[in-house]
Amino acid sequence: MAWGWRRAGQAGLAMVLAAAPPRAALADEEETESGRAALSQVIFGSMEAGPTKTFLSVGMKRALGGGLAGSGFRLFLKAGGSQEQTRRQPPRGTTYKAESQALIGYEWRLGDSFLALYAGSDFQSEQRLEPFGASFTEARYGARLQADLWSTPMPGMMLQASAYASSLNGRLWARMAPGWQAPLGFYAGPEFEAYREHGYRKLRLGLHLTGLRLLGLEWRLSGGWQRTSERRSEAYATLGLHWLR
Repeated sequence: MAWGWRRAGQAGLAMVLAAAPPRAALADEEETESGRAALSQVIFGSMEAGPTKTFLSVGMKRALGGGLAGSGFRLFLKAGGSQEQTRRQPPRGTTYKAESQALIGYEWRLGDSFLALYAGSDFQSEQRLEPFGASFTEARYGARLQADLWSTPMPGMMLQASAYASSLNGRLWARMAPGWQAPLGFYAGPEFEAYREHGYRKLRLGLHLTGLRLLGLEWRLSGGWQRTSERRSEAYATLGLHWLR
């Protein structure tokens, strides 16, 4: 029913624009483009869940001068935390991690596509709680390089890719997710993700739904199977959202 109302509303709007003089239609288009140019910030968040680990993060990307519709410098801030089992076999213990990044970069935009490159600081603190009450805390600082790509190579298709390299434990991470547009407007397709640091590896293969619109936000859902160097294959799920303002 909601889909029927939306289609009816779109049809009614199309009839109004078709009946309006060309100059009025152009003015409406200019007003829309002006409103889009005024958007200068994206607030985003994500949650990842698996049998042995939960991770939450929140962050923002802000245009430094001008808006997000054009190329320019960007400020990227992100903070997150996780809870996971310390060991695979009992007594397992619990490890809590907190991390944050503060990056500056440049974003090149062409229509709805963009490529962004960032560099800045990387921080992580870790606290391990043993079953018998012992606690170990560690804090580390490093540098991080990051790249983000959103591309629409052809109508009805998108490609999202991200990667970073950090001096913390020699970390390398990359994710690629092509998608094809569904009739409701969102994109669906496979996702591939790989992570590496000293003494640890992780590979993921799953499916994603990107561009779901609800409550004024855009959502991403994904899930599949992952394999690490420490554990056998297990399921994972990710929920992400972002808000333009």
